[in-house]
This record gives sequence, C-alpha cells and structure tokens, in this order.
Amino acid sequence: MFPQALAAGCLVGAALLVVAVGAPATRPGRRLRRLRPPSEETAERTRPSWWPDRIRLGAGLAGLAAVVVVGGPAGLLAGALTAFAADRLLRRIEPRAVRDRRLRETADLPLAADLLAAALRAGAPVDRSVLAVAEALGGPLADRLGRVGRTMLLGGEPAEAWSHLLAVSGADRLVAAALRSANSGAALAGALTRLADDLRADRSTAAEAAARRAGVLIVLPLGLCFLPAFILAGLVPVIVAVLGDVL
Repeated sequence: MFPQALAAGCLVGAALLVVAVGAPATRPGRRLRRLRPPSEETAERTRPSWWPDRIRLGAGLAGLAAVVVVGGPAGLLAGALTAFAADRLLRRIEPRAVRDRRLRETADLPLAADLLAAALRAGAPVDRSVLAVAEALGGPLADRLGRVGRTMLLGGEPAEAWSHLLAVSGADRLVAAALRSANSGAALAGALTRLADDLRADRSTAAEAAARRAGVLIVLPLGLCFLPAFILAGLVPVIVAVLGDVL
C-alpha cells in the first residue's frame, strides 16, 4: 500500500506542478510584453487541436493517481471520475493574470470617469477625450478605452464603440450614460462625475462588507478550536465526578 500511496502522491504533485506552471503571471503595473522565441510560436501553431492543454494533462495525472490508489476495475472508474471532476474544477478557477487585470480595471474605472468628465468639460469631443484618457491612464482599462476611441474615429456606432467596456465590472452604467448622451445630446460630463462618486461608494461598501464577512468567518475556526478544549477541560471532569458519586 505504501508504494501505491507514494506513486499516487508523486502523480498528484506532478499534476499540481503542470497546472501551476501553466501561464506566467503578469504584473499589473507593467506594460512590457515578453517575446517568445520563434520556435515556440511555430510549435503552438503546428500543435494539433486534439493535443491536451496543461489543465487536461493535470486532470489526467490526477485520474491516474486515483487508478493507482484504488486499483482494479473500480480504480478505472474512480480515475475517470477524478479526471473529469478535476478538469471541470480547474477550468472554473480564474487565472491570476485574468484576476489581476479584472481588479485593476475595476479600480481604475472611477478615475477614468473623472478624467473623461474633465476632458469633456474642457471642450474636447468624445472620441478625442476617450483617447486622451486612455493615453494618460495606462493599464488594461486604457486598452479598452483606446478601442472605444478608435472605433468612434473610424465612424462606428456608439453602441458598438462603448461595448468594449461592458466586460468591466461597473462599466455598464458608464456605457448606458454614454449611449443616452449620444442619442439625446445631453451633457455627459455631469453623469460621469456622479458615476465616479457612485463607483467609489460601491467600492467602499464592498470593502466594508468583505471586512465584516472576514470577521464572521474567523469565528468558525476559533470555535472549532475552543469547543473541544472547553468540553475536555470543563464538562468532562464535572461529568466524571458526578458519575463517580452516583456509582
């Protein structure tokens, strides 16, 4: 049994290593791109579609570990179920680079709204204002704003242009305000200023709620630690003493 457990542990470790080194994490403050050798790009282009990616390979190693531990026909079934479950669970985990990009876009959105409102108040047109804000802001949100401004310069519809921001959390209100302004001709600067204030208030409320949730979650492990000690040190001696007097 020990060799099987050792082999299974090695397979699980290999699966975790394969998944962990899948994609390099990018720091949100840097805009430099890592250049890859031409051989790697050629290998990716010539790789067949049926070739397993890193997540599927890691799930396969986890399933093989289950086969080694269980063994027999039941091991094959357990391995297949383990590989399927591991593949589904690993694909639901958000990569670190994607999470960092999403968080920075959400954090930069109020500042982008303020800068865009200031540019509009200065008399610049919407497309030039968006491009100026994208150039001054930097980061992943600036890339989306750049696509918005370039689409407007090329004559795209407002709905098509502002749709590049819909993937950002909280940007749906900015897009709605921009589309209302484009359809009705109403001033957009005031709506953007109010939106920036609302986004900052929502962010503060979410941070406070997360802090309160953390305080509640901390109680559970403390209770699990103190409850057995209270039972063993407080209740058990009393029960033993009472049973000794009765018996």
